[in-house]
Amino acid sequence: MTWAKACAAVALTGLTGCSPALDWREVRPPGTGARLMFPCKPVSLTRSVPLAGDAVALTLLACAADGTTYALTHGDVVDPARVTSALQALAASAAANVAAQADEGEAWQVRGMTPNPQARRWRLAGRLPDGSAVHEQVLTFAKGTLVFQATVIGASPSADATAAFFDSVEFSS
Repeated sequence: MTWAKACAAVALTGLTGCSPALDWREVRPPGTGARLMFPCKPVSLTRSVPLAGDAVALTLLACAADGTTYALTHGDVVDPARVTSALQALAASAAANVAAQADEGEAWQVRGMTPNPQARRWRLAGRLPDGSAVHEQVLTFAKGTLVFQATVIGASPSADATAAFFDSVEFSS
């Protein structure tokens, strides 16, 4: 099973431990210095996948609440020269997973991140493998050689919950 299919399987199924109501909690992925708010208790999956020309151990934290899946993927590309291409690859993969065309997105800043031109937010409309319509918002950013992709995906994600999820992402000082 490919990484994209594994992520989709985790993200788009009814994950255990997730409440149908939004139950916000702070999550600090170990070893990243990041913190953010999830509206449900995420489960974790780590896998080695090809990214920007080399294998990278990517960790996916994901949960589903109120018909929407919230996820954060992160991994260390080790070489600073690979960060930009890794962020581009993450965004392209997210668009491909829902058969959407990604535009240039909008520049985005996460408090404490390492500046990068590929720190961007995309709003995508696409289709799942079963043909059903889906809306996905994707945020890519980096801290040093750690690359991140935050994702909100569902038939009609709440604008308020999506904003709360993305706006909560930051790095400890």
